[in-house]
Amino acid sequence: MWGKMKMMIHMKLPAAKKKSTDPRLTNGLEITDHYFDVPLDYSHADGESIEVFAREVALKDASKNLPWMIFFQGGPGGESPRLAASSGWCGEVLKTHRLLLLDQRGTGLSSQVMPQTLATRGDATAQAEYLTHFRTDSIVRDAEVIREALIGEKKWVGVGQSYGGFCLLTYLSFFPEGLSGVIITGGVACIKQHIKDNYRLTYQKVIEKNRLYFQRYPEDAAVVNEIVKCLQEEEIYLPSGVRLTDRRFQHLGMFFGGSGGLEAMHFLIEKAFIQGAKGRELSEYFIAKVEQASAYENSPIFTIMHESIYAEGYATQWAAEDLRSEFPEFDVDAEQFYFTGEMVSPTMLDDYKSLQPLKEVAEILAQKSDWGALYDLDQLAKNEVPVSAISYYDDMYVPIEWSEETAKHVGNFRIWVTNEWEHNGIGVDGPRILSRLMDQLAERAPFGFRG
Repeated sequence: MWGKMKMMIHMKLPAAKKKSTDPRLTNGLEITDHYFDVPLDYSHADGESIEVFAREVALKDASKNLPWMIFFQGGPGGESPRLAASSGWCGEVLKTHRLLLLDQRGTGLSSQVMPQTLATRGDATAQAEYLTHFRTDSIVRDAEVIREALIGEKKWVGVGQSYGGFCLLTYLSFFPEGLSGVIITGGVACIKQHIKDNYRLTYQKVIEKNRLYFQRYPEDAAVVNEIVKCLQEEEIYLPSGVRLTDRRFQHLGMFFGGSGGLEAMHFLIEKAFIQGAKGRELSEYFIAKVEQASAYENSPIFTIMHESIYAEGYATQWAAEDLRSEFPEFDVDAEQFYFTGEMVSPTMLDDYKSLQPLKEVAEILAQKSDWGALYDLDQLAKNEVPVSAISYYDDMYVPIEWSEETAKHVGNFRIWVTNEWEHNGIGVDGPRILSRLMDQLAERAPFGFRG
């Protein structure tokens, strides 16, 4: 079975049809938009096609002969950055490379997945079947046919943040011939562990983040408990018209995964209550901010496909939710209310208005047991493509324990481990991080890596 799956992934890919806009100049950047027709299902390449969008960015008057980099965004379900100027980590890359910002299928301008678009596919079973083609393996195939359409036999460097790093480990597994080097930031995936092994660790790390938060802001402990009591005893509605539940409020723990996240939570909590006509009550400002702080409404893929990014040959069955009982700290009626992290759950299909139509679809995907291969461990062990990665000791989403295990397994892999940043390090200090990783890669990559 696994051999057949790997053969399917290794099969020769079809050519992508491409159309492009004329380059335009914006704030010192030359930007070209590319649209590619690619198969929905690569095992039936002559069947239905979808459109994948990618934006080529270079400095004005940059040489056409510069080497290329392709960027894989985190998520799943996140679109690629929209650049208005040469700054941050992108600015560092553009000094020596042409950069391709890929909207992974289902995101941004790439046949976007939203409840409205899924409704055109038919019933829940048909929608779920459609979504099975939006995982990492299909994203990587898209990238490889796009490479051949843009630069032919030349190779490029892959850069991946968070889930983007997962994509690049799949790329190295099945199409290493397309890559001259790989850079991973906060996304060295657990390639040997079951999804539950991963979540047991992340639950522990979220507990640590909660303890740190209440240690730093002890005054927030009572306020958070008061908010939860209010949500449980009263019917508080968000601007979208759905009730704000204690479980939805708990999802705000996503704040804790990034630099400045503890402060962001504190600044939200400190404005939770106001003195109204009936006394102390939750502020409308606070209620609106809680809704805005949620990313799930804008990216249904994150919720309904998230656990599938770990699955190879087994059903995920709402793994994170199943493990909650092992961690009583996250009981909503615990003595001190604790926030969760990126653990998705079936309750989200009730608590988020835009996800409600996808409840049955999400359940079908959670019970799917025949997910294909994401990694080829044998190929990764003998990998020759140079890889430079940064992982974070305190990463709440991608446990350092599994990242280090993966780094030891993959050939030609150099990992930089630090606690100087959180998961969003490249958003905080991108030029410094990318410069060091690119230097490390250049030491092992073919001559001319930096243009």
